[in-house]
Amino acid sequence: MLNNYFRSMTLLRKLLFPIAVLYGFITSIRNYLYDKGILKSYAFDVPVIAVGNLSVGGTGKTPQIEYLVRLLSPKYKVATLSRGYKRKSKGFVLATANANADLLGDEPYQYFKKFPQIHVAVDADRRNGITRLLALQNKPEVILLDDAYQHRKVKAGFYILLTTYHDLFCDDWMLPAGNLRESRYGVNRADMIIVTKCPKDITEIAQEKIRQRIGVDKPIYFSYVDYDSKVYNETDSLEVSEIKKQPKVLLAGIAKPKPFVDFLKADNDLVITYPDHHHFTETDVRVIKAQAGSKIIVTTEKDFVRLEAEILRKQLYYLPIRSQLVSRTETFDETILNYVGTCTGNR
Repeated sequence: MLNNYFRSMTLLRKLLFPIAVLYGFITSIRNYLYDKGILKSYAFDVPVIAVGNLSVGGTGKTPQIEYLVRLLSPKYKVATLSRGYKRKSKGFVLATANANADLLGDEPYQYFKKFPQIHVAVDADRRNGITRLLALQNKPEVILLDDAYQHRKVKAGFYILLTTYHDLFCDDWMLPAGNLRESRYGVNRADMIIVTKCPKDITEIAQEKIRQRIGVDKPIYFSYVDYDSKVYNETDSLEVSEIKKQPKVLLAGIAKPKPFVDFLKADNDLVITYPDHHHFTETDVRVIKAQAGSKIIVTTEKDFVRLEAEILRKQLYYLPIRSQLVSRTETFDETILNYVGTCTGNR
């Protein structure tokens, strides 16, 4: 496996390999200190579920958090806690009616707009964030930690590790030679693994081969991205089957836009991409408007919450997505509900 990885590495990443070894050593020492209790992890007396990954970006954490919100919020008071990547605020922020993407970050703001029945908070210090949430008069009964797999200061009660179908963590290497934030042995902290962004029709044989490649004795599930049949804006909706036929602009500022583009693109469509979590300036908006003319613009849900520009309002739409399990959905749901229902404190 390692030989295959070296053959696929670019020259630059080969040159950076010694740095990756050093980085891996440092992160392994850090994890060892937490595992042995030399560095302290803090547990809380409510169910805490951490969703994260071993690699950088693009594994589908946002739709997975949304799946858990849909599963749990009819039965429990739910809160999400995120770092709030690229937000302009500092410290702990609880979403209120005045919230926006600048205050919360794009993903938490998306949660806030979609799920008004839950608490949405951001804090880079997850321990402080949980403490502040539990001090609320209407405190949550379960807390979902978004992208907190490496945040060892908090000891979650249940860890869900995500890895993508086309970029499995077991085939990767440490930054900067690869994309791993920590050693692949970090999988040992996971209570379950979800292989995301699979083909919808992935076979049982293909699933078993991936289980063997991952090579750990943990529940492994497979999920795919399920696109909505419509695109939306604040006042209107259009059928995806219809907009696929008409000239349009596809706009994305996410880590891996190719599946979004491939799902919607026709031959003559214009595709505009920006870096992940891009902050759209007034200049960006004017350029997008000039390139689009009168064509409709379709973007991702995450980008839509950062593009609240008046001059684009009538022609800008977003395409919602959901994470759906390929199989064993009832078993997955029961595992989560059983953990939350029987948990009186974290492990």
